[in-house]
Amino acid sequence: MADDNGSPRSATRGERLVSVLDKRLPVGSAGKEFLRKAFPDHWSFLLGEIALYSLVVLVVTGVYLTFFFDPSMAESPYTGSYVPLQGVMTSEAYASVMHISFDLRGGLLIRQMHHWGALVFVAAIGVHLLRVFFTGAFRRPREVNWTIGVTMFLLAMLEGFCGYSLPDDLLSGTGLRTAQGIMLSIPIVGTYLSFFVFGGEFPGDEIIPRLYVAHILLLPGVLLALVALHLTFVIYHKHTQWARPGRTNRNVIGKPFFPQYTAKSVGLLFTVGGVLALMGALMQINPIWTFGPYRADKVSIDSQPDWYVGFLEGALRLTPAAETNVAGHTIVWDVFLPGVVLPTALFVILYSYPFFERWITGPMPEQHLCDRPRDQPTRTALGVAAVSAYAILLLAGGQDVIALVFRIPLEVITYTLRTALFLVPFLAYHATKRACLGLQAADRRRLLEGLSTAEVRQNTDGGYQQARTLLPPAEAYRILVRAEPRPRAHGTEVWRWFRKHRLRNALSRWYFGERVEMPATAWQRRRVEAVRAGPGEADETGES
Repeated sequence: MADDNGSPRSATRGERLVSVLDKRLPVGSAGKEFLRKAFPDHWSFLLGEIALYSLVVLVVTGVYLTFFFDPSMAESPYTGSYVPLQGVMTSEAYASVMHISFDLRGGLLIRQMHHWGALVFVAAIGVHLLRVFFTGAFRRPREVNWTIGVTMFLLAMLEGFCGYSLPDDLLSGTGLRTAQGIMLSIPIVGTYLSFFVFGGEFPGDEIIPRLYVAHILLLPGVLLALVALHLTFVIYHKHTQWARPGRTNRNVIGKPFFPQYTAKSVGLLFTVGGVLALMGALMQINPIWTFGPYRADKVSIDSQPDWYVGFLEGALRLTPAAETNVAGHTIVWDVFLPGVVLPTALFVILYSYPFFERWITGPMPEQHLCDRPRDQPTRTALGVAAVSAYAILLLAGGQDVIALVFRIPLEVITYTLRTALFLVPFLAYHATKRACLGLQAADRRRLLEGLSTAEVRQNTDGGYQQARTLLPPAEAYRILVRAEPRPRAHGTEVWRWFRKHRLRNALSRWYFGERVEMPATAWQRRRVEAVRAGPGEADETGES
Protein backbone atom coordinates (compact mmCIF):
# COMPACT_ATOMS: atom_id res chain seq x y z
CA MET A 1 0.00 0.00 0.00
CA ALA A 2 1.35 3.47 -0.87
CA ASP A 3 0.91 6.87 0.77
CA ASP A 4 -0.27 10.06 -0.99
CA ASN A 5 3.18 10.62 -2.51
CA GLY A 6 3.26 7.15 -4.05
CA SER A 7 5.96 5.78 -1.72
CA PRO A 8 5.34 2.61 0.33
CA ARG A 9 3.78 3.43 3.67
CA SER A 10 6.12 2.90 6.60
CA ALA A 11 5.29 -0.12 8.74
CA THR A 12 3.65 0.54 12.08
CA ARG A 13 5.49 -0.14 15.30
CA GLY A 14 3.43 -3.29 15.89
CA GLU A 15 4.18 -4.65 12.43
CA ARG A 16 7.89 -4.01 12.91
CA LEU A 17 7.79 -5.81 16.27
CA VAL A 18 6.06 -8.83 14.76
CA SER A 19 8.55 -8.87 11.90
CA VAL A 20 11.51 -8.73 14.30
CA LEU A 21 10.10 -11.58 16.41
CA ASP A 22 9.29 -13.66 13.34
CA LYS A 23 12.86 -13.40 12.11
CA ARG A 24 14.23 -14.64 15.44
CA LEU A 25 11.50 -17.10 16.49
CA PRO A 26 9.61 -19.54 14.24
CA VAL A 27 6.31 -17.94 15.25
CA GLY A 28 4.86 -17.40 11.82
CA SER A 29 5.74 -20.72 10.21
CA ALA A 30 4.96 -22.79 13.31
CA GLY A 31 1.70 -20.93 13.91
CA LYS A 32 0.60 -21.35 10.30
CA GLU A 33 1.36 -25.07 10.39
CA PHE A 34 -0.44 -25.52 13.71
CA LEU A 35 -3.55 -23.61 12.62
CA ARG A 36 -3.89 -25.86 9.57
CA LYS A 37 -3.50 -29.05 11.61
CA ALA A 38 -6.15 -31.60 10.59
CA PHE A 39 -8.46 -33.02 13.26
CA PRO A 40 -10.73 -35.97 12.37
CA ASP A 41 -14.40 -35.31 12.98
CA HIS A 42 -16.08 -37.99 15.12
CA TRP A 43 -18.17 -37.70 18.28
CA SER A 44 -15.99 -40.14 20.25
CA PHE A 45 -13.01 -37.79 19.92
CA LEU A 46 -14.89 -35.14 21.91
CA LEU A 47 -14.62 -37.12 25.17
CA GLY A 48 -11.12 -35.83 25.82
CA GLU A 49 -12.28 -32.27 25.13
CA ILE A 50 -15.10 -32.64 27.65
CA ALA A 51 -12.48 -33.56 30.24
CA LEU A 52 -10.35 -30.56 29.22
CA TYR A 53 -13.22 -28.09 29.46
CA SER A 54 -14.42 -29.56 32.74
CA LEU A 55 -10.91 -28.83 34.01
CA VAL A 56 -11.27 -25.23 32.80
CA VAL A 57 -14.51 -24.88 34.81
CA LEU A 58 -12.78 -26.46 37.81
CA VAL A 59 -9.91 -23.97 37.66
CA VAL A 60 -12.21 -20.94 37.32
CA THR A 61 -14.60 -21.96 40.10
CA GLY A 62 -11.74 -23.22 42.27
CA VAL A 63 -9.94 -19.87 42.12
CA TYR A 64 -13.16 -18.16 43.24
CA LEU A 65 -13.68 -20.56 46.16
CA THR A 66 -10.06 -20.15 47.25
CA PHE A 67 -10.74 -16.53 48.19
CA PHE A 68 -13.29 -17.54 50.84
CA PHE A 69 -12.19 -20.96 52.15
CA ASP A 70 -10.23 -21.16 55.41
CA PRO A 71 -8.32 -24.46 55.77
CA SER A 72 -7.80 -24.08 59.53
CA MET A 73 -8.93 -26.90 61.85
CA ALA A 74 -9.17 -24.56 64.86
CA GLU A 75 -12.62 -24.93 66.45
CA SER A 76 -15.05 -22.23 67.55
CA PRO A 77 -18.85 -21.95 67.99
CA TYR A 78 -20.70 -21.57 64.68
CA THR A 79 -22.31 -18.13 64.32
CA GLY A 80 -23.44 -18.24 60.68
CA SER A 81 -26.93 -17.87 59.25
CA TYR A 82 -27.80 -21.59 59.32
CA VAL A 83 -29.86 -21.63 62.53
CA PRO A 84 -29.84 -25.40 63.36
CA LEU A 85 -26.04 -25.36 63.78
CA GLN A 86 -25.66 -22.08 65.65
CA GLY A 87 -23.57 -22.55 68.79
CA VAL A 88 -22.19 -25.94 67.65
CA MET A 89 -18.40 -26.26 67.76
CA THR A 90 -17.07 -26.45 64.20
CA SER A 91 -13.69 -26.07 62.56
CA GLU A 92 -12.89 -22.93 60.61
CA ALA A 93 -12.82 -25.05 57.45
CA TYR A 94 -16.38 -26.26 57.99
CA ALA A 95 -17.60 -22.78 58.99
CA SER A 96 -16.05 -21.20 55.88
CA VAL A 97 -17.79 -23.71 53.60
CA MET A 98 -21.07 -22.93 55.39
CA HIS A 99 -20.36 -19.23 54.82
CA ILE A 100 -19.79 -19.87 51.11
CA SER A 101 -23.02 -21.88 50.89
CA PHE A 102 -25.39 -19.58 52.82
CA ASP A 103 -23.89 -16.11 53.18
CA LEU A 104 -21.93 -15.51 49.98
CA ARG A 105 -23.94 -14.38 46.96
CA GLY A 106 -23.73 -17.16 44.35
CA GLY A 107 -21.42 -19.16 46.60
CA LEU A 108 -23.53 -22.30 46.69
CA LEU A 109 -23.88 -22.25 42.90
CA ILE A 110 -20.11 -21.95 42.40
CA ARG A 111 -19.41 -24.62 45.01
CA GLN A 112 -21.85 -27.09 43.44
CA MET A 113 -20.55 -26.32 39.94
CA HIS A 114 -17.06 -27.09 41.25
CA HIS A 115 -18.17 -30.42 42.74
CA TRP A 116 -20.14 -31.48 39.65
CA GLY A 117 -17.24 -30.39 37.47
CA ALA A 118 -14.91 -32.67 39.43
CA LEU A 119 -17.23 -35.64 38.93
CA VAL A 120 -17.62 -34.95 35.20
CA PHE A 121 -13.86 -34.38 34.84
CA VAL A 122 -12.94 -37.78 36.27
CA ALA A 123 -15.78 -39.47 34.38
CA ALA A 124 -14.72 -37.91 31.08
CA ILE A 125 -11.13 -39.03 31.57
CA GLY A 126 -12.32 -42.56 32.41
CA VAL A 127 -14.61 -42.81 29.38
CA HIS A 128 -11.90 -41.28 27.18
CA LEU A 129 -9.46 -43.96 28.37
CA LEU A 130 -12.08 -46.62 27.55
CA ARG A 131 -12.46 -45.18 24.05
CA VAL A 132 -8.70 -45.27 23.55
CA PHE A 133 -8.55 -48.83 24.90
CA PHE A 134 -11.38 -50.31 22.84
CA THR A 135 -10.20 -48.67 19.60
CA GLY A 136 -6.53 -49.58 20.10
CA ALA A 137 -5.43 -45.93 20.06
CA PHE A 138 -2.79 -46.73 22.71
CA ARG A 139 -0.59 -48.67 20.26
CA ARG A 140 2.69 -47.52 18.81
CA PRO A 141 3.63 -44.66 18.85
CA ARG A 142 1.16 -43.60 21.57
CA GLU A 143 2.26 -45.78 24.48
CA VAL A 144 3.78 -42.80 26.30
CA ASN A 145 0.64 -40.73 25.80
CA TRP A 146 -1.45 -43.59 27.22
CA THR A 147 0.84 -43.59 30.27
CA ILE A 148 0.32 -39.84 30.65
CA GLY A 149 -3.46 -40.31 30.41
CA VAL A 150 -3.50 -43.01 33.08
CA THR A 151 -1.37 -40.77 35.33
CA MET A 152 -3.85 -37.93 34.80
CA PHE A 153 -6.69 -40.28 35.76
CA LEU A 154 -4.87 -41.25 38.97
CA LEU A 155 -4.07 -37.63 39.85
CA ALA A 156 -7.65 -36.57 39.09
CA MET A 157 -8.92 -39.16 41.57
CA LEU A 158 -6.44 -37.95 44.22
CA GLU A 159 -7.35 -34.33 43.50
CA GLY A 160 -11.04 -35.14 43.84
CA PHE A 161 -10.51 -36.96 47.12
CA CYS A 162 -8.51 -34.02 48.53
CA GLY A 163 -11.25 -31.55 47.58
CA TYR A 164 -13.96 -33.88 48.87
CA SER A 165 -12.21 -33.96 52.28
CA LEU A 166 -11.71 -30.21 52.72
CA PRO A 167 -15.15 -29.26 54.20
CA ASP A 168 -14.36 -31.28 57.36
CA ASP A 169 -17.95 -32.51 57.62
CA LEU A 170 -19.08 -35.87 58.95
CA LEU A 171 -19.14 -37.50 55.51
CA SER A 172 -15.68 -36.35 54.42
CA GLY A 173 -14.29 -37.15 57.88
CA THR A 174 -15.59 -40.70 57.53
CA GLY A 175 -13.73 -40.92 54.22
CA LEU A 176 -10.54 -39.70 55.87
CA ARG A 177 -10.94 -42.30 58.61
CA THR A 178 -11.27 -44.96 55.91
CA ALA A 179 -8.13 -43.65 54.18
CA GLN A 180 -6.25 -43.76 57.49
CA GLY A 181 -7.38 -47.34 58.07
CA ILE A 182 -6.05 -48.30 54.63
CA MET A 183 -2.70 -46.70 55.47
CA LEU A 184 -2.52 -48.58 58.77
CA SER A 185 -3.14 -51.89 56.98
CA ILE A 186 0.19 -51.63 55.13
CA PRO A 187 2.59 -53.98 56.96
CA ILE A 188 5.51 -52.43 58.88
CA VAL A 189 5.34 -48.92 57.40
CA GLY A 190 1.59 -48.29 57.78
CA THR A 191 1.77 -46.66 61.22
CA TYR A 192 4.65 -44.40 60.21
CA LEU A 193 2.84 -43.42 56.99
CA SER A 194 -0.32 -42.49 58.91
CA PHE A 195 1.64 -40.37 61.39
CA PHE A 196 3.45 -38.65 58.53
CA VAL A 197 0.28 -37.82 56.57
CA PHE A 198 -1.88 -36.73 59.52
CA GLY A 199 0.92 -35.16 61.55
CA GLY A 200 0.25 -37.37 64.56
CA GLU A 201 -2.78 -39.23 65.87
CA PHE A 202 -5.91 -39.16 63.74
CA PRO A 203 -7.43 -36.70 62.96
CA GLY A 204 -4.91 -34.18 64.27
CA ASP A 205 -4.85 -30.49 63.32
CA GLU A 206 -2.80 -30.60 60.13
CA ILE A 207 -4.57 -32.85 57.65
CA ILE A 208 -6.95 -30.21 56.20
CA PRO A 209 -4.19 -27.61 55.60
CA ARG A 210 -2.03 -30.29 53.98
CA LEU A 211 -4.87 -31.48 51.74
CA TYR A 212 -5.58 -27.85 50.87
CA VAL A 213 -2.02 -27.26 49.66
CA ALA A 214 -2.14 -30.47 47.62
CA HIS A 215 -5.58 -29.58 46.22
CA ILE A 216 -4.87 -26.03 45.06
CA LEU A 217 -1.15 -26.18 44.28
CA LEU A 218 0.65 -29.51 43.93
CA LEU A 219 -1.85 -31.72 42.12
CA PRO A 220 -3.31 -29.00 39.84
CA GLY A 221 0.21 -27.96 38.82
CA VAL A 222 1.16 -31.50 37.85
CA LEU A 223 -2.21 -32.03 36.13
CA LEU A 224 -1.91 -28.89 34.02
CA ALA A 225 1.65 -29.82 33.03
CA LEU A 226 0.50 -33.30 32.01
CA VAL A 227 -2.42 -31.86 30.04
CA ALA A 228 -0.01 -29.66 28.10
CA LEU A 229 2.32 -32.60 27.49
CA HIS A 230 -0.60 -34.83 26.47
CA LEU A 231 -1.87 -32.30 23.92
CA THR A 232 1.66 -31.82 22.59
CA PHE A 233 1.94 -35.55 21.92
CA VAL A 234 -1.51 -35.58 20.27
CA ILE A 235 -0.35 -32.86 17.86
CA TYR A 236 3.05 -34.45 17.29
CA HIS A 237 1.80 -38.01 16.70
CA LYS A 238 -1.30 -36.92 14.78
CA HIS A 239 -4.80 -37.89 15.79
CA THR A 240 -6.10 -41.39 15.21
CA GLN A 241 -8.95 -41.77 12.72
CA TRP A 242 -11.55 -44.32 11.68
CA ALA A 243 -11.03 -46.26 8.47
CA ARG A 244 -12.84 -44.51 5.61
CA PRO A 245 -12.03 -44.25 1.89
CA GLY A 246 -8.95 -42.10 1.47
CA ARG A 247 -7.83 -42.46 5.08
CA THR A 248 -4.69 -44.52 5.51
CA ASN A 249 -2.12 -45.27 8.17
CA ARG A 250 0.02 -42.43 6.78
CA ASN A 251 -2.35 -39.47 6.62
CA VAL A 252 -4.96 -37.61 8.67
CA ILE A 253 -8.14 -36.32 7.04
CA GLY A 254 -10.29 -33.89 8.98
CA LYS A 255 -11.19 -30.27 9.64
CA PRO A 256 -8.36 -27.73 10.03
CA PHE A 257 -7.79 -26.51 13.56
CA PHE A 258 -8.70 -22.96 12.52
CA PRO A 259 -11.39 -21.91 11.89
CA GLN A 260 -13.65 -24.98 11.63
CA TYR A 261 -12.39 -27.12 14.50
CA THR A 262 -11.82 -24.09 16.75
CA ALA A 263 -15.41 -22.94 16.29
CA LYS A 264 -16.78 -26.37 17.19
CA SER A 265 -14.43 -26.70 20.14
CA VAL A 266 -15.34 -23.29 21.55
CA GLY A 267 -18.99 -24.24 21.22
CA LEU A 268 -18.32 -27.40 23.20
CA LEU A 269 -16.56 -25.31 25.89
CA PHE A 270 -19.64 -23.14 26.38
CA THR A 271 -21.89 -26.20 26.28
CA VAL A 272 -19.90 -27.96 29.02
CA GLY A 273 -19.86 -24.78 31.10
CA GLY A 274 -23.60 -24.29 30.63
CA VAL A 275 -24.46 -27.87 31.54
CA LEU A 276 -22.32 -27.71 34.67
CA ALA A 277 -23.97 -24.41 35.61
CA LEU A 278 -27.41 -26.00 35.23
CA MET A 279 -26.33 -29.00 37.31
CA GLY A 280 -24.95 -26.70 40.00
CA ALA A 281 -28.16 -24.67 40.06
CA LEU A 282 -30.72 -27.49 39.92
CA MET A 283 -29.08 -30.61 41.39
CA GLN A 284 -28.03 -30.54 45.03
CA ILE A 285 -24.75 -32.23 45.90
CA ASN A 286 -22.82 -32.62 49.15
CA PRO A 287 -25.17 -30.75 51.53
CA ILE A 288 -22.73 -30.59 54.45
CA TRP A 289 -25.26 -28.80 56.67
CA THR A 290 -27.27 -32.02 56.89
CA PHE A 291 -24.16 -34.05 57.79
CA GLY A 292 -22.83 -31.71 60.44
CA PRO A 293 -19.19 -31.17 61.46
CA TYR A 294 -16.88 -34.16 61.82
CA ARG A 295 -16.58 -35.90 65.17
CA ALA A 296 -14.18 -38.81 65.56
CA ASP A 297 -16.70 -40.76 67.66
CA LYS A 298 -19.44 -40.56 65.02
CA VAL A 299 -19.88 -42.25 61.66
CA SER A 300 -22.28 -41.09 58.98
CA ILE A 301 -24.97 -43.68 58.26
CA ASP A 302 -25.23 -44.88 54.62
CA SER A 303 -22.15 -42.85 53.70
CA GLN A 304 -20.72 -43.36 50.23
CA PRO A 305 -17.81 -41.53 48.61
CA ASP A 306 -17.87 -39.99 45.15
CA TRP A 307 -18.29 -42.52 42.37
CA TYR A 308 -14.64 -42.72 41.29
CA VAL A 309 -13.59 -44.27 44.62
CA GLY A 310 -16.86 -46.14 45.09
CA PHE A 311 -15.22 -49.33 43.81
CA LEU A 312 -12.75 -49.11 46.71
CA GLU A 313 -15.59 -48.77 49.22
CA GLY A 314 -17.36 -51.74 47.66
CA ALA A 315 -14.23 -53.90 47.77
CA LEU A 316 -13.78 -53.08 51.47
CA ARG A 317 -17.37 -54.08 52.19
CA LEU A 318 -17.25 -57.35 50.26
CA THR A 319 -13.93 -58.72 51.53
CA PRO A 320 -14.42 -61.23 54.40
CA ALA A 321 -12.69 -60.44 57.69
CA ALA A 322 -9.24 -62.06 57.96
CA GLU A 323 -5.93 -61.20 59.59
CA THR A 324 -2.54 -62.82 60.15
CA ASN A 325 0.19 -62.16 62.72
CA VAL A 326 3.71 -62.41 61.29
CA ALA A 327 6.79 -61.62 63.43
CA GLY A 328 4.78 -59.34 65.66
CA HIS A 329 3.09 -57.52 62.77
CA THR A 330 -0.63 -57.89 62.10
CA ILE A 331 -1.70 -58.03 58.47
CA VAL A 332 -5.39 -57.13 58.17
CA TRP A 333 -6.21 -58.83 54.88
CA ASP A 334 -9.78 -57.51 54.61
CA VAL A 335 -8.38 -53.96 54.44
CA PHE A 336 -4.95 -54.49 52.87
CA LEU A 337 -6.14 -56.52 49.88
CA PRO A 338 -9.05 -54.32 48.75
CA GLY A 339 -7.56 -51.02 49.92
CA VAL A 340 -3.92 -51.37 48.81
CA VAL A 341 -3.42 -54.40 46.57
CA LEU A 342 -6.53 -53.90 44.40
CA PRO A 343 -5.95 -50.25 43.33
CA THR A 344 -2.22 -50.91 42.94
CA ALA A 345 -2.92 -53.89 40.67
CA LEU A 346 -5.50 -51.85 38.73
CA PHE A 347 -3.05 -49.10 37.82
CA VAL A 348 -0.16 -51.51 37.19
CA ILE A 349 -2.38 -53.26 34.62
CA LEU A 350 -3.44 -49.95 33.08
CA TYR A 351 0.15 -48.74 32.77
CA SER A 352 1.51 -52.00 31.36
CA TYR A 353 -1.30 -53.03 29.00
CA PRO A 354 0.02 -51.34 25.80
CA PHE A 355 3.41 -52.94 26.31
CA PHE A 356 1.81 -56.33 27.00
CA GLU A 357 -0.17 -56.20 23.76
CA ARG A 358 2.90 -55.11 21.82
CA TRP A 359 4.89 -57.97 23.39
CA ILE A 360 2.42 -60.63 22.22
CA THR A 361 1.84 -58.93 18.85
CA GLY A 362 5.43 -58.64 17.76
CA PRO A 363 6.95 -56.03 15.43
CA MET A 364 4.23 -53.81 13.97
CA PRO A 365 4.28 -50.48 12.12
CA GLU A 366 2.83 -47.34 13.65
CA GLN A 367 -0.94 -47.61 14.05
CA HIS A 368 -2.96 -44.48 13.23
CA LEU A 369 -6.23 -46.17 12.26
CA CYS A 370 -8.72 -47.03 15.00
CA ASP A 371 -9.82 -50.62 15.53
CA ARG A 372 -13.50 -51.43 15.56
CA PRO A 373 -14.05 -53.20 18.90
CA ARG A 374 -15.57 -56.23 17.13
CA ASP A 375 -12.34 -56.75 15.19
CA GLN A 376 -10.34 -57.33 18.41
CA PRO A 377 -12.68 -59.67 20.34
CA THR A 378 -10.25 -60.62 23.13
CA ARG A 379 -9.30 -57.04 23.95
CA THR A 380 -12.96 -55.96 23.87
CA ALA A 381 -14.01 -58.90 26.05
CA LEU A 382 -11.31 -58.11 28.61
CA GLY A 383 -12.43 -54.48 28.73
CA VAL A 384 -16.09 -55.39 29.20
CA ALA A 385 -15.20 -57.91 31.93
CA ALA A 386 -13.18 -55.24 33.76
CA VAL A 387 -16.02 -52.72 33.49
CA SER A 388 -18.51 -55.29 34.81
CA ALA A 389 -16.26 -56.03 37.81
CA TYR A 390 -15.98 -52.30 38.49
CA ALA A 391 -19.79 -51.99 38.31
CA ILE A 392 -20.25 -54.78 40.85
CA LEU A 393 -17.81 -53.14 43.27
CA LEU A 394 -19.47 -49.76 42.78
CA LEU A 395 -22.86 -51.33 43.52
CA ALA A 396 -21.42 -52.97 46.63
CA GLY A 397 -20.35 -49.55 47.90
CA GLY A 398 -24.04 -48.77 48.48
CA GLN A 399 -25.14 -52.16 49.79
CA ASP A 400 -26.67 -50.66 52.94
CA VAL A 401 -28.75 -48.18 50.94
CA ILE A 402 -29.94 -50.99 48.66
CA ALA A 403 -30.89 -53.07 51.68
CA LEU A 404 -32.83 -50.16 53.19
CA VAL A 405 -34.67 -49.09 50.04
CA PHE A 406 -35.59 -52.56 48.75
CA ARG A 407 -35.96 -54.18 52.19
CA ILE A 408 -33.51 -56.98 51.41
CA PRO A 409 -31.35 -58.48 54.19
CA LEU A 410 -27.85 -57.03 54.11
CA GLU A 411 -26.28 -60.50 54.30
CA VAL A 412 -28.17 -61.62 51.19
CA ILE A 413 -26.91 -58.61 49.21
CA THR A 414 -23.35 -59.14 50.44
CA TYR A 415 -23.17 -62.82 49.46
CA THR A 416 -24.94 -62.15 46.17
CA LEU A 417 -22.46 -59.45 45.22
CA ARG A 418 -19.50 -61.61 46.28
CA THR A 419 -20.70 -64.32 43.94
CA ALA A 420 -21.41 -61.82 41.16
CA LEU A 421 -17.91 -60.35 41.46
CA PHE A 422 -16.45 -63.63 40.20
CA LEU A 423 -19.30 -64.86 38.01
CA VAL A 424 -20.37 -61.72 36.11
CA PRO A 425 -16.93 -60.80 34.64
CA PHE A 426 -16.46 -64.41 33.51
CA LEU A 427 -19.84 -64.42 31.76
CA ALA A 428 -19.29 -60.92 30.37
CA TYR A 429 -15.96 -61.93 28.88
CA HIS A 430 -17.31 -64.96 27.03
CA ALA A 431 -20.57 -63.28 25.97
CA THR A 432 -18.69 -60.26 24.60
CA LYS A 433 -16.20 -62.39 22.72
CA ARG A 434 -18.99 -64.45 21.16
CA ALA A 435 -20.83 -61.25 20.26
CA CYS A 436 -17.74 -59.78 18.56
CA LEU A 437 -17.18 -62.96 16.54
CA GLY A 438 -20.87 -62.98 15.64
CA LEU A 439 -20.64 -59.40 14.38
CA GLN A 440 -17.59 -60.34 12.33
CA ALA A 441 -19.56 -63.22 10.82
CA ALA A 442 -22.39 -60.79 10.01
CA ASP A 443 -19.89 -58.51 8.26
CA ARG A 444 -18.65 -61.48 6.23
CA ARG A 445 -22.21 -62.31 5.13
CA ARG A 446 -22.80 -58.71 4.12
CA LEU A 447 -19.66 -58.75 1.98
CA LEU A 448 -20.69 -62.01 0.32
CA GLU A 449 -24.42 -61.43 -0.06
CA GLY A 450 -24.66 -57.65 -0.13
CA LEU A 451 -27.62 -55.64 1.14
CA SER A 452 -31.26 -56.51 0.61
CA THR A 453 -33.33 -54.06 -1.46
CA ALA A 454 -37.04 -53.32 -1.74
CA GLU A 455 -37.27 -55.22 -5.04
CA VAL A 456 -38.55 -58.80 -5.34
CA ARG A 457 -37.49 -60.90 -8.32
CA GLN A 458 -39.05 -64.00 -9.83
CA ASN A 459 -36.64 -66.74 -10.83
CA THR A 460 -37.02 -69.27 -13.66
CA ASP A 461 -38.63 -71.82 -11.34
CA GLY A 462 -41.48 -69.49 -10.51
CA GLY A 463 -40.17 -68.68 -7.06
CA TYR A 464 -39.56 -65.26 -5.60
CA GLN A 465 -36.52 -63.86 -3.92
CA GLN A 466 -35.51 -60.50 -2.59
CA ALA A 467 -33.06 -58.59 -4.75
CA ARG A 468 -29.70 -57.72 -3.22
CA THR A 469 -27.05 -55.14 -4.02
CA LEU A 470 -23.37 -54.82 -3.26
CA LEU A 471 -22.24 -53.00 -0.16
CA PRO A 472 -21.36 -49.33 -0.66
CA PRO A 473 -17.59 -48.92 -1.15
CA ALA A 474 -17.26 -46.95 2.09
CA GLU A 475 -18.90 -49.76 4.09
CA ALA A 476 -16.78 -52.45 2.46
CA TYR A 477 -13.67 -50.34 3.09
CA ARG A 478 -14.56 -50.02 6.79
CA ILE A 479 -14.96 -53.79 7.13
CA LEU A 480 -11.91 -54.89 5.17
CA VAL A 481 -9.36 -52.36 6.44
CA ARG A 482 -8.62 -53.87 9.83
CA ALA A 483 -5.53 -54.92 11.75
CA GLU A 484 -4.97 -58.67 11.48
CA PRO A 485 -2.04 -59.66 13.72
CA ARG A 486 -1.42 -63.39 13.64
CA PRO A 487 -0.55 -65.62 16.63
CA ARG A 488 3.20 -65.68 17.12
CA ALA A 489 5.19 -68.88 16.61
CA HIS A 490 8.74 -67.52 16.53
CA GLY A 491 11.18 -69.34 18.80
CA THR A 492 9.25 -72.62 19.05
CA GLU A 493 10.35 -74.30 15.82
CA VAL A 494 10.67 -78.10 16.06
CA TRP A 495 14.39 -78.06 15.23
CA ARG A 496 15.26 -76.00 18.33
CA TRP A 497 16.69 -77.82 21.33
CA PHE A 498 15.22 -75.16 23.62
CA ARG A 499 11.93 -73.68 22.49
CA LYS A 500 11.91 -70.06 23.52
CA HIS A 501 8.94 -67.76 24.00
CA ARG A 502 6.45 -70.52 24.79
CA LEU A 503 4.50 -68.32 27.19
CA ARG A 504 4.38 -65.37 24.82
CA ASN A 505 3.28 -67.53 21.90
CA ALA A 506 0.60 -69.21 24.02
CA LEU A 507 -0.75 -65.81 25.08
CA SER A 508 -0.62 -64.66 21.46
CA ARG A 509 -2.68 -67.69 20.33
CA TRP A 510 -5.25 -66.97 23.02
CA TYR A 511 -5.38 -63.29 22.12
CA PHE A 512 -5.43 -63.47 18.32
CA GLY A 513 -6.42 -67.08 17.61
CA GLU A 514 -10.16 -66.57 17.09
CA ARG A 515 -11.33 -64.35 14.25
CA VAL A 516 -13.57 -64.56 11.20
CA GLU A 517 -11.71 -64.25 7.89
CA MET A 518 -13.20 -61.75 5.47
CA PRO A 519 -13.66 -62.62 1.77
CA ALA A 520 -11.36 -60.45 -0.31
CA THR A 521 -9.76 -60.70 -3.70
CA ALA A 522 -5.99 -60.55 -4.16
CA TRP A 523 -6.33 -56.97 -5.39
CA GLN A 524 -8.36 -55.99 -2.31
CA ARG A 525 -5.79 -57.56 -0.01
CA ARG A 526 -3.01 -55.62 -1.68
CA ARG A 527 -5.02 -52.44 -1.25
CA VAL A 528 -5.62 -53.20 2.43
CA GLU A 529 -1.91 -53.84 2.95
CA ALA A 530 -1.13 -50.54 1.25
CA VAL A 531 -3.67 -48.65 3.37
CA ARG A 532 -2.37 -50.15 6.61
CA ALA A 533 1.31 -49.74 5.72
CA GLY A 534 3.08 -47.61 8.28
CA PRO A 535 4.75 -44.25 7.58
CA GLY A 536 7.94 -44.75 5.57
CA GLU A 537 6.99 -48.23 4.35
CA ALA A 538 6.86 -49.08 0.65
CA ASP A 539 3.49 -48.43 -0.96
CA GLU A 540 2.83 -50.81 -3.82
CA THR A 541 -0.15 -48.83 -5.03
CA GLY A 542 1.69 -45.54 -5.12
CA GLU A 543 -0.75 -43.87 -2.72
CA SER A 544 0.55 -41.06 -0.56
